[in-house]
Formats: sequence, structure tokens, C-alpha cells
Amino acid sequence: MTKLTIRTYSYLFLVPAFLIYFVFYLLPTVLSLFFSMTRWTLTDWDFIGFDNYVTFFSETALSIGFRNTLIYAVVTCGLKVILGLLLGAFLTSAALFKNYLRSVIFFPTLLSTIAVGIAFSIMMHPSSGLINTSLAALGITGPDWLGNTKIALLSVALVDVWKGIGIATVIYIAGISAIPGEYYEALKIDGGSSMNAFRYITVPLSRPAMNSVIILAFIGGLRSFDLIWAMTKGGPGFTTDLIASIIYKQYQAGFYGLATAGNVILFIGVSLLAFPLYKYLTKSEVHL
Repeated sequence: MTKLTIRTYSYLFLVPAFLIYFVFYLLPTVLSLFFSMTRWTLTDWDFIGFDNYVTFFSETALSIGFRNTLIYAVVTCGLKVILGLLLGAFLTSAALFKNYLRSVIFFPTLLSTIAVGIAFSIMMHPSSGLINTSLAALGITGPDWLGNTKIALLSVALVDVWKGIGIATVIYIAGISAIPGEYYEALKIDGGSSMNAFRYITVPLSRPAMNSVIILAFIGGLRSFDLIWAMTKGGPGFTTDLIASIIYKQYQAGFYGLATAGNVILFIGVSLLAFPLYKYLTKSEVHL
């Protein structure tokens, strides 16, 4: 009989990975917590305790920012989950040109978010933009997509969905492709329709993929900044301001300690929402 040998490795092999983790994650996190309780510049700092947090929560735009952030996260997450599932199911079927369509749907993900924001802000111009010009050719008067306070946030959210739907679709394609084909064959023998297959097989058995999309899309929506800033800079007024854009405006104004406190609050807020959601989704996944 061959004797099995168990090799043990020194913990020194973990040192490079730990150094990278320490320098790029732990150290910045600790420093952020410290500097959030200071009034600092690039050359000096004064410790002021929790004054920055008190000031940040007294900001008039903060309540609007919290509301907008939640709305934006829920809308973008919900649309990515639903549309990604539909596209994933379609692109794993026997559809013609499905490989080409997969490339087309994933392509926006590869584009720069800033470039996408600038391009769509031009296309959504109320008078000379491509979207309203096309609608006018059909006899429809298009709205001021980014200037109307009632639809500006939704307009940006739809652009976010257009850009991010590719990732959601790819995750769904992987999840649906892993479902054994015997289930679909058994349903077909029993006389089940394509709609029955989607409802009773595809949707329940793609839950792990769906959970991944929900977590990624929801956290991404809560942390979103670059697309909002490229398209509206938080306007008109404060109607599209998210927490991240409010923090950036504080940095622009030179209130570095206040902005750092905002980043800590954003980190804690995202954690308080994301971790319970993750635990709930993984717990429900086990009971499938």
C-alpha cells in the first residue's frame, strides 16, 4: 500500500496576502475611522470627536439623499433581477443568434460608466437629444428626462440598468445552464408547456443565481455615484442626490473630515442593509 504523506506549510506563506489585505483594506479602514473624528487637511489635523457626524446628520439634503439612495437601489436591483432572469432564460433556450445576442447584451458592461453617463445625458437633451428627436418623428413630445424633478432619478436608474444588465444576465445564464436537462424532459413528457418549465423549474432552481444578482445589484445601487455625477451632478436641485454624491460635494467644498464621516456612515449603512439581506437569501436558499 502506498503511504499517504501530509505536507504542512509554514504560515509565512500567508504573509504576502496578509500584507496586501492590511495595506489596502484594514489600514485605510482604521485611518478613515480616525480621520472622520478630526478636522483635517493634507498637512494638519485637529481631533474634534463626533462633531463631524453631528454636522453630517444635520445636513438638510441628507434625508433626501437617503430616500433617493434607497429608491435608486430598489429600482435598479429589481429591474436587473427581473430583466436579467428573462434574458437569461431566453438566451439559454434554442433561440437563433443567441451567442451574438449574449455579446450585444454584455457589451454595455465593458463601457466606461462616465462615458455612458455623458453619452446618455446628450441623448436625453430635451430639445436636441436623440431620444426626444426620435419620439418627435413619431408625433410624441418627449419629456425633459434629466430636468424634470419627477422623473430625473428614474431616468438615471434606467441607464444604470441598461449598463449593468449584462452582468446579471451572465450570472443567470450560468445558473440556468447548471439545471439538469432531465427536469425539462420529464415536464415535457407530462405535457408541460414552456411557461410551466419557466415557472416550476427555471425560476426555483435558479435561486442561487438570483440571490447573487440581488446582493450585487443592491449593494451597487447603494454605493452608486459615478453615473449620477456624470449625468446630473445631483440635480435638478437635490432630486437625484445620493449619499455618495453628497459626500463628494463635501470633499469638493474642502470639508474633508465631514466627508470622511459620511463615508463611514455609508459603509455602516450598506453593511446594515446588505448583511441581513444576504443571511435571509442564503437561509431561504437552503430550504429549496
